Amino acid sequence: MMRFEALLESHDRPAMEITETEKRSKLFAKNVFNNEKMLQFLTAEAYEKVQSAIFSGKKIDRKVADQVAEGMKAWALSMGATHYTHWFQPLTGSTAEKHDAFFDLMHDGKGLEKFGGSQLVQQEPDASSFPSGGIRNTFEARGYTAWDPTSPAFIYKTTLCIPTIFVSYTGEALDNKAPLLRALNAVDEAATSVAQYFDKNVRKVHATLGWEQEYFLIDKALAQSRPDILMTGRTLVGNSAAKGQQLDDHYFGVIPSRVLSFMSALEKQCMVLGIPVKTRHNEVAPNQFELAPVFEEANLSVDHNLLLMDVMEEVANQHGFKVLFHEKPFAGINGSGKHNNWSLATDTGVNLLSPGSTPMKNLQFLTFFINTIKAVDTYEELLRSSIASASNDHRLGANEAPPAIISIFIGEQLGNVLDELEGVSKGKLSPQEKTELKLNVVGKIPEILLDNTDRNRTSPFAFTGNKFEMRGVGAKMNCAKPMTILNTIVAKQLTDFKKEVDVLIDKKNLKKDEAVFNVLREYIKTSKRIRFDGDGYSIKWEDEAKKRKLSHNKNTPQAIQVLTSKESIALFDAMNVMSEKELAAHQEVELDNYVFHIQIEGRILNELVYNHVLPAAINYQNVLLENIAGLKDVYGAAHTKVTGPQLNILEQMAEHLVEAKKLADLMMGANEKADNMATIPKKAKAYCDNVKPYFDKIRVHVDALETMIADELWPLTKYRELLFVK
Repeated sequence: MMRFEALLESHDRPAMEITETEKRSKLFAKNVFNNEKMLQFLTAEAYEKVQSAIFSGKKIDRKVADQVAEGMKAWALSMGATHYTHWFQPLTGSTAEKHDAFFDLMHDGKGLEKFGGSQLVQQEPDASSFPSGGIRNTFEARGYTAWDPTSPAFIYKTTLCIPTIFVSYTGEALDNKAPLLRALNAVDEAATSVAQYFDKNVRKVHATLGWEQEYFLIDKALAQSRPDILMTGRTLVGNSAAKGQQLDDHYFGVIPSRVLSFMSALEKQCMVLGIPVKTRHNEVAPNQFELAPVFEEANLSVDHNLLLMDVMEEVANQHGFKVLFHEKPFAGINGSGKHNNWSLATDTGVNLLSPGSTPMKNLQFLTFFINTIKAVDTYEELLRSSIASASNDHRLGANEAPPAIISIFIGEQLGNVLDELEGVSKGKLSPQEKTELKLNVVGKIPEILLDNTDRNRTSPFAFTGNKFEMRGVGAKMNCAKPMTILNTIVAKQLTDFKKEVDVLIDKKNLKKDEAVFNVLREYIKTSKRIRFDGDGYSIKWEDEAKKRKLSHNKNTPQAIQVLTSKESIALFDAMNVMSEKELAAHQEVELDNYVFHIQIEGRILNELVYNHVLPAAINYQNVLLENIAGLKDVYGAAHTKVTGPQLNILEQMAEHLVEAKKLADLMMGANEKADNMATIPKKAKAYCDNVKPYFDKIRVHVDALETMIADELWPLTKYRELLFVK
């Protein structure tokens, strides 16, 4: 009988039938208050005002808000909803909600369903315990959630969920969504102005996002046997299984039937909630999988990713699984990312990062392509900060993830195009030069197809045909963080670009195309250091990056220092995305989160050593000692011939036992010292430099003991039992 058989739930039930007759397209957005539902349940006036708010950012007055609330309530009640909530994104990295019933008492004591404009537009949740980075104190805890009409309300279970921002009494952002919306507005304004060089009909530019969510599934009962998984989301100890991912037999392999049942149920839930999931497959590591949707406008895509993670945990639980979003839950095999595929699209249906069919369209493509490269080059350290976290530090730079050095991969063909463009003469172009330029550079780009270059898996920021792929984002991160910074830096760069072009047109009397080419030519030269198509894992690249003066912030405390630099403060202020106070608050919250994660992991690791590993080792030592004593009784003085192996194991175990305990004690001492540091930055640095290094040292000895102690006496579920779902 297996050691953990008593823990396992019965999974003998048949897999869920996936031969549903109802098409996914029929299920899509069934529980979403989208355009179709608004046309049905709103007055013409309310519908028009909501559309204006969505597309033009116009405010909705209280009278119209009452009409919208009435229609939303009628729809929600018809769908069986009993409660409503403002669904928001505090700085915890996850979502939050407080449910209120559609219920109130009338003066005569009778009950009625009630939901008005005031409840729709704004609420004041009792949210004093959410991290604020010093923006507000507990005794000054007033915070407001405010309706975001650009992200449609939806029903989850029996609750109407209204996407909102979360701000303080004085207006500062207390969430990840408010800065994202400001950044999207900034890039809309800047990109629209530049796009109008090429098409006067463009009135709006949307930043689009398509994320790729990687995750692990393990048996729920087995997960509950591991305190480290339950408390930290990853295994702090565990010897690698004999078979891992070395055969590459899991990648894109046949999806296990039990997992397929989970995936089918998840996809059905996603469709109903309007999350346009499309792709599913096995990832490289055993028990690792990926799910990806159709691209959407960035704000909605961020909301959908957060909702997806909530739904995944619920559906996994129903199917006897625990889903792990931690970036590195198991040592020795690949971790999980959440690749963010980003582009810009106009309201005229044009992807601004897609090469066109004519020289003029390709000039537009080059403009946005080169400006993005320039933005990343200028603010590479800031972009690195957006993917920093205690859990992602384990993944960045490993064999399946990009390094912590930000660089851009564009491929040989586009690299050659930029090199040719760099060689164009400065100033006014002769007719011959114009023709040569259009034929030899801009005219070439239609040949560049979506898959014209090989992908570079080691690149943190890669151009993949019609979009940039940000590969460093961690699996459990809120996409709002990297998307806020990326859209902000691109907005700033496009704003600067337009100013430079307009100066050349107005003061140098250059034609528009000539002015654009002149500015782009300089950008290609000044941003060349960020372009790298080679192996991002190599030591040579680290040396080369240092020569190029690219930052290499290997851990979170280092990476997020840049948030409060003079350059960052000036950038976010200029783009009206975050104030200096908000940046300082976000930095403090990030450092606090880092400290708490390392602190919790240290405490759990100490508990594992003292409450699990040491007792198991001592028990096995007693077994060996009894065996040796028995052999002595039988063999007498000749016992040394037959007790050698036992004695050898005892000696090795004693060495690892002593070292594991000694290191655990030293770790807890370092933990205490770090916790007594005067400031959050010093505390985070102390946890990073003085506490975290003990984790791997302790693990060496614990994992060695796992290989020595009898299987039935080892108290923790092993990798071979966790990692192979059938």
